[in-house]
Amino acid sequence: MTDKPLADQLALVTGASRGIGAATAMALAEAGAHVVLTARTGAALEKVEDAIFAAGGSATIAPLDLTETDSIARLAVAIGERWQALDVLVLNAAMLGTLGAVPAIDPKELARVLTLNVSAQAALIGAFDPMLRRSRRARVIGVTSSVARKPRAYWGLYGASKAAFETLIGAYGDEMEQISTIRTAIINPGATRTAMRARAYPGENPDTVKAPEVVGSHIAALVTDDFKTGHFETVEA
Repeated sequence: MTDKPLADQLALVTGASRGIGAATAMALAEAGAHVVLTARTGAALEKVEDAIFAAGGSATIAPLDLTETDSIARLAVAIGERWQALDVLVLNAAMLGTLGAVPAIDPKELARVLTLNVSAQAALIGAFDPMLRRSRRARVIGVTSSVARKPRAYWGLYGASKAAFETLIGAYGDEMEQISTIRTAIINPGATRTAMRARAYPGENPDTVKAPEVVGSHIAALVTDDFKTGHFETVEA
């Protein structure tokens, strides 16, 4: 017997090298899951892995660029060779892009943002769908932004990508609800102390917004509970 609700479960967290991704990975590991950490920077992932080990948890790092051709397929094959099922998938990795007016959006930057924020997310769902279906209780969590549902001046590029991302998560959840145990939810972390937030609000005192650990703990608690597909909530301070 164990008091860890995610014991013997496998979780995959993208963008896990820092911020909300790292905090979520730590919280899932604390709840008993073995967490696969992925991001572009191997050294940063190693620090998160070390912190998880130091706290008594277990993790595996998988450094890769989600936008590189076939990187997601290779990751799915590698994980599938070691584990039978994937119980938790946290889609956190995202790119802010340049904040600016819609007529000034650079087509090349638009393509880069959509590649990571939309195309790579669809590829992750597609690649890991078989493992998610084999789970007794699979949970897919998408980390979004308030600008996905409430457009804001100069946030058109990022907001459009997140709106598309939410549509992917929602549609997948509807498709799976009657034929599998997979349930999907979308989490808006709200104002959180992250590198992306600092870039978007350079004059803001970071101490005035909540720490990533608040969001990470919230996500870990959510995946241990029962919720209906289509669940959406904003994490308050």
